[in-house]
Order: sequence, then structure tokens, then C-alpha cells
Amino acid sequence: MDFVAKQMVGKQLGAVKGAIGSNAEEQDPEEKKKQDEEEAAIAEARREAEDRRKEKHQKMEAEREVMRQGIRDKYGIKKKEEKEAEQEQMDQSGRIGRKKENSRRDATRCSC
Repeated sequence: MDFVAKQMVGKQLGAVKGAIGSNAEEQDPEEKKKQDEEEAAIAEARREAEDRRKEKHQKMEAEREVMRQGIRDKYGIKKKEEKEAEQEQMDQSGRIGRKKENSRRDATRCSC
């Protein structure tokens, strides 16, 4: 019963609010210009905040990379990019023996 009453009152209230409120078409040109300027200012502030955030993260990532490089140097660990480059060089230079895929296939054939 309460639900039905709320529905009826809500619909009537919505109709009244729509009639009282001003539409965007009815706004003065000065108000519309002022709103456009505010929106532009807000968009610019967001862009500036995003740029500051990106700069902050780039700085933090650079600091982390320095720390990572120090650890790599300390323990003699190669960077992933360097390892991948060496792998490609080994593959291009040729391989002695069979590939792993072939050896697995041959192992399944042999019933020793």
C-alpha cells in the first residue's frame, strides 16, 4: 500500500519539478557563456592534474629503475631485455642438436 502511494506522489512531484525548472534552451546567452568558460576551466584543470600525475609516476619509475639496476649489478643479474637479445642471437647462430619438440616426439615413439 505504501509503495502505491509513493508511486503516485512521486510521479506528481516529478511533473511539478519539470514545470518549475528552467531548461537549457531558456538560459541567457551570458549564463551559457559563463557555463562554457567554467567547463573549459574545469577541463584544463583536469588535464593539468593528469599531467602532474604522469610526471610523478615517471619520476617514481625512474627511481625504481635505478634501484633495480643497482640490485642487478650487485647480484650479477641480467635485464630481461638483455636475456631476450641473447636468446635471439643463439637462435640465429644455429643450434647444435635437435629441438626440444622433436626430442619429445622421438621419446614417445621409442618404447625402450
